[in-house]
Amino acid sequence: MKILNFGSCNIDYVYALPHIVAPGETISSLSLSTFPGGKGLNQSVALGRAGAMVYHAGCVGHDGQLLLDTLSESGVNIDYIQTLDTPSGHAIIQVDEKGENSIIIHGGANQSITPSMIDDVLSCFEEGDILLLQNEISELPYLVSRGKAKGMIVVWNVAPVTESARLVDLSKVDILLCNQSEGMALADVSTPQDSIPALLQRYPNLRIVLTLGKAGGIYQDSTQSVPYPAYQVTPVDTTAAGDTFAGYFVAALAEGKPIKECLIWGALASALSVTKAGASCSVPTKEEVETALHTLTPYTVS
Repeated sequence: MKILNFGSCNIDYVYALPHIVAPGETISSLSLSTFPGGKGLNQSVALGRAGAMVYHAGCVGHDGQLLLDTLSESGVNIDYIQTLDTPSGHAIIQVDEKGENSIIIHGGANQSITPSMIDDVLSCFEEGDILLLQNEISELPYLVSRGKAKGMIVVWNVAPVTESARLVDLSKVDILLCNQSEGMALADVSTPQDSIPALLQRYPNLRIVLTLGKAGGIYQDSTQSVPYPAYQVTPVDTTAAGDTFAGYFVAALAEGKPIKECLIWGALASALSVTKAGASCSVPTKEEVETALHTLTPYTVS
C-alpha cells in the first residue's frame, strides 16, 4: 500500500515571544528562526520517519530547495512536486513562553495546484492506496472527488478550517482527522462532544479521529468507539503536534495495525514533537517513538 500526501510545503518564520500579540499591540520578539514546514510537508516528514512508503505531491517556488531537501532526507519521494515561477508558501508563527502558537499562512505556490496536475499524479496510484490531504492547497474538493472515484482511501486532516473546507463532500472522505475546534466548525455545533454524533448522523460511513489535547482523543465509526490517551511531556512548541499525530497514525494504518495501536503511535509521536522547537524538525524518528512507548506516562482518559 502506497501513501500519496498531496499537500502544502511552507517556509516557516518562527518568532519567539513573551506572549501572543494582542490586537493593536506591538512587542519585540525574543528570537527568529526559519524552518521548513507546511501541514503537508510536516505530515510527509512524519510518514517518512515512521518508515512508510510516502510520495509527496505539490508545488514550491525556486526558493523551495530547503523544502525539497527536508522531504528527501526524511525518506519521502518528491517526484510529484513541481517547481514554479512563484514564491513558495510561507507561514509567520508566533510561539509564546508556554509553547502555544498563533499562525498566519500565505499560500504561495501551494495555491497553484490544478485539476490537470491532480489527474496526472493520481494516474500513478491505484485502488487501495492512501490519499492523505489537509486544507492548505487549491482544488481540494476536486482532489477528494477524484481520489474517491479511483478507489483510494481518502484521509482528510481538516486543518485549517476555511470556507473552502466546507466545499469538500464528506461522503467521499473515508477517515476524518480533526481537533476540537475543527470538529465543531465542520459539524456546526457548539461543544466538542456533539461534533462526532452530528457528523456520523450525516455521514454514517465516515471514520472520525477527534483529538482532545491533554484528554487524548477518540476514534469513532458506525460500529465502535476507541479512546486513547495523551502523554505527559513538558511542551516547548506545539506547532507540528497535530501533523506528527496524523503522519504516524496513517503510517500505522498503512501497516495494517489495529486502530488502537495506530492511535497510540500517533499520540506518542505527537507528545515527543512538542518537546522540540520548529515544525518538521520536531518530528521524532520511529526509534524514538518505540522508546517512548516504554518511558512516557499517559494522562488518565475517563
